[in-house]
Amino acid sequence: MPTTIRMSRAGTKKRPYYRIVVTNSRSPRDSKFIEKIGTYNPLLASDDAKRVTIDSERANYWLSVGAQMSDRVHLFFNKAGLVQTKPAFKPVRGSKKDKGGEKAAA
Repeated sequence: MPTTIRMSRAGTKKRPYYRIVVTNSRSPRDSKFIEKIGTYNPLLASDDAKRVTIDSERANYWLSVGAQMSDRVHLFFNKAGLVQTKPAFKPVRGSKKDKGGEKAAA
């Protein structure tokens, strides 16, 4: 069974809260999971220690048996020092592009 470490959404509308879980890679995002190994609360300040919590012992175990990480979880693990590789993507915040396009210039 291919496993993946990813986030599962919890919380209410407009108050997101995520669990970092180990799950079957074929199962839907919020379905059953094998084990919960951490949490992520995006509503807390970025320097708050409780924003991202990870059980590093269990995370290292799952990585050692071949579990794959999602891009966002890879970023969290990299910041926590659990993996040494860089994530495959660079997170992009909202860009200040001209939304009007070519028509507004003409």
